[in-house]
Amino acid sequence: MEFNQHKPIYLQIADTMCERILTGTWPEGGRIPSVRELGVSLEVNPNTAARSYDELSQEGIIHNKRGIGYFVSPGAKKIIRDRQRNLFLTGELKEIFRKMDILGISFGEIEGLYRKYISDKGRQL
Repeated sequence: MEFNQHKPIYLQIADTMCERILTGTWPEGGRIPSVRELGVSLEVNPNTAARSYDELSQEGIIHNKRGIGYFVSPGAKKIIRDRQRNLFLTGELKEIFRKMDILGISFGEIEGLYRKYISDKGRQL
């Protein structure tokens, strides 16, 4: 995994974990790798990985079953989706609109590209 220098590594790891949950790689109720296993696979200090687990535990996305390991919490997908949707709508989308305005891109152009993306995505399934 390549890390962005503008965001703390533990948050980037948490984002990756959330993506795995959203895509179903880590299903709700399923066990996830231990802090040590994830740290080794991402080549980061286990303490950094542990901060990611703490962050997601506090948000109710994962939980620890003492002596067994970490698991994806029921309802984790909804928590993640709601949080990321809100961040996108209140932050990233504003920047997208600004760029569209500067570059003279219409909603019609975006709609056409979005429809193509959805169509292509359907063919990949």
